[in-house]
Amino acid sequence: MTALSDVSRPASTALLEVEGLGKQVELPSGPLVILDEVAFRIEAGEAFAIVGASGSGKSTLLSLLAGLDRASRGTVRLAGHELSAMDEDARAALRAERVGFVFQNFQLLPALTALENVMLPLELRGDAEVEAPARAVLQQVGLGERLGHYPRQLSGGEQQRVAIARAFVTRPSVLFADEPTGNLDTATGQQVIELLFRLNAEAGTTLVLVTHDERLAARCGRQLRLAGGRVVA
Repeated sequence: MTALSDVSRPASTALLEVEGLGKQVELPSGPLVILDEVAFRIEAGEAFAIVGASGSGKSTLLSLLAGLDRASRGTVRLAGHELSAMDEDARAALRAERVGFVFQNFQLLPALTALENVMLPLELRGDAEVEAPARAVLQQVGLGERLGHYPRQLSGGEQQRVAIARAFVTRPSVLFADEPTGNLDTATGQQVIELLFRLNAEAGTTLVLVTHDERLAARCGRQLRLAGGRVVA
């Protein structure tokens, strides 16, 4: 039987909903509050920036949004799924189906070629066809001639292009990007950002971007500013 409160509650259009979110860790010196009473919502198709100084809680918030970490209190709903009510296997399955990641340090597997790195999330998800989609998206990011190269044979910018291809190959609903230009020089970083926003627009993906770069944040439709673990703007 469906509760009356469930019937009367209007369906949400938000892809991500955050309410009263907090994260606290226990240290020998006492509790350390990393995030406190964070609340916001992100609509499908938005480009949304999370900004703040180092130590403000940006990366922790991203981990909670993706279900990579558990909150101390509050709720995160991703595509209608309340993450705190799911076990790790269920959260992993949701990420495989709905989520893409781009990290500052690329996180490519060194023993795999560019093509194999991009094929991997499709293989883990159990897709029947993995090579053709991986080849296609590597072509999109300008690495069609580098399929057989290993990460050590690629420049930093090329490695991040492989990481972006890997993130988009599963056609995610939401892409989480954590300081995606942090390990790149200015010119290469700008090229990577242009690629990221172009692919995001073409795919209609929701982009959640963590950055301390104000110019990069300004490319997004909305910004959430953190300071000391709290939303200040």
